[in-house]
Amino acid sequence: MLKQKALLLTQGMHGMISQVEGLAKALGLSFKHEQIQLKKIWNFFPPKLTPVFEGVLSKKFICDAKVVISCGRKSVIPSILLKRRFKKEIFNIHIQDPKVDPKNFDCIICPEHDNLIGDNVITTKGAIHYLTTSEIEENINYLEPNQKDKKIVTFILGGPSKYYSFNEKHMHQMFAKIKNMFISPKYKLIVIPSYRTPDNILKLAFNYFNESHLVIKKKDKKAYLSSLGLADIIIVTCDSISMISEAAITGKPIYVAQMNNKRSIHKNIKFYDLFEDLGIIRNLDNKIEHWTYRGLDEVNRAASLVKIEMKKNGII
Repeated sequence: MLKQKALLLTQGMHGMISQVEGLAKALGLSFKHEQIQLKKIWNFFPPKLTPVFEGVLSKKFICDAKVVISCGRKSVIPSILLKRRFKKEIFNIHIQDPKVDPKNFDCIICPEHDNLIGDNVITTKGAIHYLTTSEIEENINYLEPNQKDKKIVTFILGGPSKYYSFNEKHMHQMFAKIKNMFISPKYKLIVIPSYRTPDNILKLAFNYFNESHLVIKKKDKKAYLSSLGLADIIIVTCDSISMISEAAITGKPIYVAQMNNKRSIHKNIKFYDLFEDLGIIRNLDNKIEHWTYRGLDEVNRAASLVKIEMKKNGII
């Protein structure tokens, strides 16, 4: 097992933390987090127009690691800054398209739907994450949904973004559709909120489903893991590539609950097309089907390729 420490750089969003932690764990690294904040004016500039110097950062931090793993737009500049300062003493990895010259990094891990190409680019199907099948199995009995002979349907709720509003009118329509689809007594729903699910939407879900189903009323990772393990069918709202990618580790059928978007999301459409072609997802309509596929474990596949590059660079 590798003994080095990794410095993880993110903006503090759960989806980004899941990706950097997942890679660090797959590489066998201990790690510490640094939440990156830029000085106010630089938040409005893309990375390619942001100067690489400490003055753009709201706070300084110490790098005592040989590996730097960054994810998200704001973490691009500090990763490049550290690489320029320490050169070959560190190995810097960026997750997602950094929107700058890939040569600023030793390695980039990027989902196929971002269309990034380069000698140091490793592409993945969907987003990498920190969930493991062993962790799901260990927590499967955390929830007791009183299922008896019922089929478990895990419904994972996302939250608002620049693309989706999660307004109550649209969520009423979605919840009514799901309730009608799984009204049969042979189904039991487990409704799981994410870190982004607004309180009013969770309350709405509770009013719709709590009488006959199980609604988890707070963010609870163990409940999330248990619900994935118990599920026969998984439903995920369409706003999050990360949540869909996490659910795909199970090999269980995933329905994507679509909603009206505020603006065009070309890369999401490419992601949906890829996962449909792989037999992982289908759109939620009025037909209930069951299918299987080989669960995705992209983080370990990516980590094995990263290790090869780390050996070439003398890091391990």
